[in-house]
Amino acid sequence: MTGRRYSLRMKDTDARQDAAIETFRALHESGCFILPNPWDVGTALYLQSLGCKAIATTSAGFAFSRGRADGAVPRDEMLVHLREMVAAAKVPVNADFLSGFAEGPDELAANVTRCIGTGVAGLSIEDSTGQPEKPLFYHEQATARLAAARKAIDESGKPVVLTGRCEAFLVDHPEPLQTVLERLPAYAEAGADCLYAPGVSDPDAIAAIVRAVAPKPVNVLVSGFNSHVSHSQLAELGVRRISVGSGFALAAWGEFDRAAREILTTGKFDRLAQGARFAELNTLFASQPEDPN
Repeated sequence: MTGRRYSLRMKDTDARQDAAIETFRALHESGCFILPNPWDVGTALYLQSLGCKAIATTSAGFAFSRGRADGAVPRDEMLVHLREMVAAAKVPVNADFLSGFAEGPDELAANVTRCIGTGVAGLSIEDSTGQPEKPLFYHEQATARLAAARKAIDESGKPVVLTGRCEAFLVDHPEPLQTVLERLPAYAEAGADCLYAPGVSDPDAIAAIVRAVAPKPVNVLVSGFNSHVSHSQLAELGVRRISVGSGFALAAWGEFDRAAREILTTGKFDRLAQGARFAELNTLFASQPEDPN
């Protein structure tokens, strides 16, 4: 690739990210939108074909597709995944960037800069340590990490949407709601644009979180544990963004498991008749432009 062609391509990529960020930010300004979580390029393209306005990656869904546990995908492999998802999608992509692949704020900031460089329109940073003896970063440390992520974003010149996550509900914290209500406002003050406490399901708790960080938008996770809730119910509670995390990946794995067990234990193949239509998927993916690389 010649220098001029490379320069033009970089300008096009830069403009495309700017437009995606602008679109993604606008989605958070009013109403309540669904931010579904594909786990690879194929599922991203399929969701896009259904009219999704934006998509988000899922660390668990991607990890499972690679035969790894959630959180076990190395940083550089995750960055390649994010770059592939952005390149495939025509809608904004939000990155599930776990805890930023770092403990200290300086290293975290450097990794956030790397994440922005993949072309994402948003990214989330969580306060989970992955250590059973201390599952959450201490409050002051977690807040400093969000502030470092905010600074890295500001210095990049790319105003990607920063989501601050409190994982208290997911790590079985003894008083998860109290912890969330203490931390999320602090994360908002530190520069988070959107706030998120995955695992919360009680309507009163959701409403309390919305009030605590207002006017900043709140994301709520809907998955198997609270799948009874509806889009309209969450919208009425003041939620701006709904994601499904690993929900789609788990649904796919669930049906794969049931079909495989049926075949291997009964010798019957009935569940295969319920699969997606080969011709429809083939037509969808055949219509995608070839990778310019």
